[in-house]
Amino acid sequence: MVGEERQVWKVSEVNAAIRELVENSLMPFWLRGEVGTISIQRSGHVYLTLKDDRTQLKAVFFGGAAQARQFKLQPGVAVEAFGKLTVYEVRGEYQFSVRMLRPLGVGDLQRRFEELRVKLESEGLFAPERKRRLPGLPRRIGVVTSPDGAAIRDFLQIIDRRFPDIRIKIYPAPVQGEGAGEKLARGVNYFNRYDNVDVIVVTRGGGSMEDLWPFNSEELARAIAAGHLPVISAVGHEIDYTICDFVADLRAPTPSAAAELVIGQQAEIRSRLERLRKHLRQALELRAEKLRRRLDRAAGSYVFREPGHLVRQRQQQLDELLNAMRSAAAQYHRQREHGLAQLRLRQAAIRPQPALREQQRRLTELVHRQRHFAAYRLERGQAQLAQLSGRLTALCPDRVLQRGYAILTAADTGRIIASVAQATPGLAIAARLADGKITATVTTAAPADSGSVE
Repeated sequence: MVGEERQVWKVSEVNAAIRELVENSLMPFWLRGEVGTISIQRSGHVYLTLKDDRTQLKAVFFGGAAQARQFKLQPGVAVEAFGKLTVYEVRGEYQFSVRMLRPLGVGDLQRRFEELRVKLESEGLFAPERKRRLPGLPRRIGVVTSPDGAAIRDFLQIIDRRFPDIRIKIYPAPVQGEGAGEKLARGVNYFNRYDNVDVIVVTRGGGSMEDLWPFNSEELARAIAAGHLPVISAVGHEIDYTICDFVADLRAPTPSAAAELVIGQQAEIRSRLERLRKHLRQALELRAEKLRRRLDRAAGSYVFREPGHLVRQRQQQLDELLNAMRSAAAQYHRQREHGLAQLRLRQAAIRPQPALREQQRRLTELVHRQRHFAAYRLERGQAQLAQLSGRLTALCPDRVLQRGYAILTAADTGRIIASVAQATPGLAIAARLADGKITATVTTAAPADSGSVE
């Protein structure tokens, strides 16, 4: 009606009313779309547009910068967002306020991953008892990966720095995309079929779940489990896990860590050689000590009581041999320590691997020579000891009596009669023979040169 007063709304009031109407009329829901534009602010908020083939909608994800970077959001990426419609009153624009965000298809991939993991685990493919042991220092390593990726460059750099003489064989295979899982499995089967490597490494760098999906291939998992060669899985970053990691004999968090694990530590090998050298020296000393105790026991027997000086000579020779062995071992140890010190000084300027191999070869040669020398000396000492034992046995008084000789003693005192002058007529004597004793009385006695002995 003309003249009737009507309410006049302010713009802010209209926008507030629309906001209340919109936000109260729709509950939070999932929204699917493709990222059209995106802006990540220093404040941590993300402003983007979501679109389909016909329209687009503005959206905001407060505090979602970290998640956007994790999912590598960029124009063209399809996502699913959970949130609600709101109105930005300042501009009178409605927008979608995101609470949760996920790349399109991740939910389906996660479901397929869990289903395959449970299936293979129930078949025993992840069981610890079927894991194969890695070789201590392999001579040949097979790598299944893309030859153009950063993973193989990091792997080769570590191997070249530690042990440049180890042979690396690369089976080129795509590490993402359609059909990559099947080609990775072919690489594993190739090395197991031709048996030309000691260990297999399956590797690639980090990426999204879609990028790493070929390493969740059932065909790849079964190829790893069916082979006889040990397999190291080094896929993605430390936080990334794939089916390949579970079925492999060892999981490495990164390609560089796989190189460290497959070749071990050079210092550990040197320490192992030093321990073996010490054990060998202790074994030789223990063997020499046992032989010396055996000789001591033999020297205390009845045969050696009187001619003990011969045994002492053998003991002295054995002690000298033992001292010589200890001196040689100590000198060898000093020479090795000096050589190692020289190598440490040269190691900063030159590559230590050739010198280390030469020293290891010389160490092995010297250990063999020392072992053969010790065995020779001990065998020779035992032979001499057996010869002296036979000679002493031959000189035993009982053996002399068996050849027809007798020992004469005075019957009353038991004094040995070694001269005719001691045998006076009428003296009662005893003659000890090999099989008994005879008593007699001296009637006459004369020196051997008189020509008349009775």
